[in-house]
Amino acid sequence: MHPAFASPLRRWLYAVKPASWPKVLAPALLGQVLGYMSAGTWSWGGAAVGLAFAACATCYVVLLNDWFDADVDAIKRQMFPEAGSPKTIPDGVLPAESVMLAGAGFGTMAAAIALCGELFLPGRAGLALAGLAALLLLVVYSAPPIRVNDRGGGELVEAAGVGLLVPWLSAYAQSGHATSSWYAWALPGLALLALSSAVASGLSDEESDRRAGKRTLTTLLGNDVARRTAEYAAFAGLVAWMLAVRLSGGAFPIVPAQAALLAAALPWRDMMRESPHALTNRFKSQARYKTALHRLVWGATLVLAVGLVAARWLGWA
Repeated sequence: MHPAFASPLRRWLYAVKPASWPKVLAPALLGQVLGYMSAGTWSWGGAAVGLAFAACATCYVVLLNDWFDADVDAIKRQMFPEAGSPKTIPDGVLPAESVMLAGAGFGTMAAAIALCGELFLPGRAGLALAGLAALLLLVVYSAPPIRVNDRGGGELVEAAGVGLLVPWLSAYAQSGHATSSWYAWALPGLALLALSSAVASGLSDEESDRRAGKRTLTTLLGNDVARRTAEYAAFAGLVAWMLAVRLSGGAFPIVPAQAALLAAALPWRDMMRESPHALTNRFKSQARYKTALHRLVWGATLVLAVGLVAARWLGWA
């Protein structure tokens, strides 16, 4: 075992991958803001339920995805012994059974939180069922026999889950509104940004995924097409927020959308500067490329959320 993992606490902190949390927590926070914009009032109970569900669901997804993908991770370690960070199960950071049980435990807690939200927050009928649907999405994504992530549709499922279902559930927990024009204005752009993140995530696993028979956009179409797809999707997501300003007749305020664009500018420059170097098996360049892209995607999402709240307080929305 790597000496950095001598402490059990460090092993578990590593296993839940805090660096990946913005992928779920940023959309959940934007969902909270969209619910607030829709209802016009802030619910602390709705915030607690929505964000606690997102935190537990993140750990559930991270741990069980590692458990389901342990065979693919083992292939990558055999192919590239020194590449990338240690793998939780193949490199012995934690036993497979412990990872599976902890993941199931976090999933159970997330389901219980959604049920409590439905029982104790007025006007949240169906919240528990929506939470269960979000959790079952991982089964569709990673678990046999369906295992969409092996069949060429994993990126779309992840984009739908992270970019649509998670923020919608968080917005519903906050507001009790199942539908709202605010959701229609903001979520298509977020889904495109989530698709960008999902596509980029597969770059560093191209050859090991291909050997394991895993069909991702990167293994099917190659590194160059995957990078271009991630970049176009990120650009389209930002443009979608600007289009929402026009299509809403200005009801979706322009300043937060512009602020999100500005927040994306520097990460976009870094991403495009690194893109020509993020080739197959160039793991360090790929890591820098993905870091810049994720800063762009989730940084712009958080700036939009903060900007919408500020616009409401200033009377612009």
